[in-house]
Amino acid sequence: MGNAIGNICRGTCPSCSKGKIFEKNGLLYKMRMPKMHENCAVCGYKFEKEPGYFYGAMYVSYMLTVGQAVGLYMILAYIFKFDDNFQIFLLIAATMIGLSFFNMRISRTIWIHLFKN
Repeated sequence: MGNAIGNICRGTCPSCSKGKIFEKNGLLYKMRMPKMHENCAVCGYKFEKEPGYFYGAMYVSYMLTVGQAVGLYMILAYIFKFDDNFQIFLLIAATMIGLSFFNMRISRTIWIHLFKN
């Protein structure tokens, strides 16, 4: 279990734990989406099993986004004592946009690790 969590955090292959899943990380300020390898460079493990394989990763991404938004709301409302809900909404929206490429990468990585053969 600990090895799988480490592989997810590093973005490495679920089969060999050495090859990288993503060839390029996405950058928000350059508007560049993350680019995945089709196969692991080390063991040849195929990351996208079939067309539409990553539709389920959207649910993982949604779960991550909701968790981050709720956590950020708790921090802003209860720790920093923000009173204006509109101001909290704007900060949460900006943070979610900023984390969108990270969430895409990590949700696909989690999805690959959940359904490895």
